[in-house]
Amino acid sequence: MKFTWPFKKQPDYPEFFMTYLSHFKQKNKAEIHNTRFVAFDTETTGFNRKEDRVLSIGAVAIIGKTIAVNDTLELYLKQDVFKAETVEIHGLMKSGSEEKISELEAVKLFLDYIKDDILIAHHAGFDKAMINNMLARHGLGKLKNRFIDTGVMYNKSLHIIYKDNTKPYTLDFLCKELNVQPIDRHTATGDALITALVFLKILARLGKRKKLTWGYLLNN
Repeated sequence: MKFTWPFKKQPDYPEFFMTYLSHFKQKNKAEIHNTRFVAFDTETTGFNRKEDRVLSIGAVAIIGKTIAVNDTLELYLKQDVFKAETVEIHGLMKSGSEEKISELEAVKLFLDYIKDDILIAHHAGFDKAMINNMLARHGLGKLKNRFIDTGVMYNKSLHIIYKDNTKPYTLDFLCKELNVQPIDRHTATGDALITALVFLKILARLGKRKKLTWGYLLNN
């Protein structure tokens, strides 16, 4: 009797997700300062990673230590879940004037924009989880991109001088400490731009004190 090992069947993903996955077939060997990074942010109905939903996604590209102001993404999603109490924070009304798209369409556009680029976010675990939940609701796999968390990155910049500094810094705190103007704060696109500026300031600080490596910067 011939014995065969059981195997897990490859999911039958739609073409747009297979295109996204195809970008990861070749390992990115670009130098840190020549890599295309994408700083992004999500505005959500709340902070429950399982029950809340993404209202908007903002992203901006960083190439050669420069923010590419003509290479941005701004998406507003139809609000299937609405929480009036959070409108004061993000300012997004259910029937607002912004052109809104479906969650699936937002997923397609976001994946097409980021490809296999390094993603940057502040408290990245939350934004990563919210995007992965969007993907899961449509039967898709998780994000494969590598991540940099600006909060963790700032802590690393302090570790060069101080030991055992593990404070969870807020984005507002980093704006003040790094002299970054918090323009359009609590909008996805505004916070993505702020995160990009914070990233570049911390990158410059780290670069003056040590040789930067992918292992030092990346969270995964």
